[in-house]
Amino acid sequence: MSYTVALTGGIGSGKSTIALAFARLGIDVVDADVIARQVVEPGQPALAAIHQRFGDQILLADGTLNRPQLRQTIFSSPADKQWLNNLLHPLIHAETRRQLTSARSAWCLWVVPLLVENNLQHQADRVLVVDLDRESQLARTMARDGVSRVQAENILAAQATREMRLATADDIIDNAASPEAVAAHVAELNQRYLALAAATDRD
Repeated sequence: MSYTVALTGGIGSGKSTIALAFARLGIDVVDADVIARQVVEPGQPALAAIHQRFGDQILLADGTLNRPQLRQTIFSSPADKQWLNNLLHPLIHAETRRQLTSARSAWCLWVVPLLVENNLQHQADRVLVVDLDRESQLARTMARDGVSRVQAENILAAQATREMRLATADDIIDNAASPEAVAAHVAELNQRYLALAAATDRD
């Protein structure tokens, strides 16, 4: 398996933008959020199981998962939330390992929004945190997702604190900097990770 750098950050911090910047440098990216969507696509066993448990209301007219309905359902039922986690987490974990194992770049970027919350930092060789001040996070989240300030604050409150995240970091990208400065930092980190990967003996 390639040398693995876990990328994390709070909502609205710009994880996807940073991941794309590394991908443009030829680095394989394994994104936990993308995998979480893939395992519940039409035709996947997980979607069939969800449909069987919650009924037709859980599907949209095109047969895809009605995510707002599912969120509402599990929010009001801890038992249903636990059932869903028990169904999806092993599938997401297995597909993540498969993608990490099949990565072909010199090192691999593993994007994990809830890295700290799920205590997964020890499963990577290095942790890179995308950092942004709270007000900027709130503004970006409200603009991107069309949610109120109260909703955005509730999302932030449910995540690890900025301090907790930074405490796990080996490297930090300040995403409040200019796009040029961020791009330069990404390029510098890529060179550092290439050197670390080359110095690490992997089967």
